[in-house]
Amino acid sequence: MLTEGEKKVLRTFRQYLMDPGRMLCFTGPMLATHKNSLSKLVKREYLVPETFKGAYSLTNAGFQAMRTCGK
Repeated sequence: MLTEGEKKVLRTFRQYLMDPGRMLCFTGPMLATHKNSLSKLVKREYLVPETFKGAYSLTNAGFQAMRTCGK
């Protein structure tokens, strides 16, 4: 079960039509707001942190979760 914060992060990936392995950068206030949710999604193995600060990529499991989480 995803928290509302985790769903918001996944909706952001969907907004930009992200596929697994494509990097999306969270910056400034957006990164600060979603920091905990991003960490939880990494632990669930839905996201992979990239070397660039605030950048994350979807895993295949994250992509499936993104497609099924509500709008």
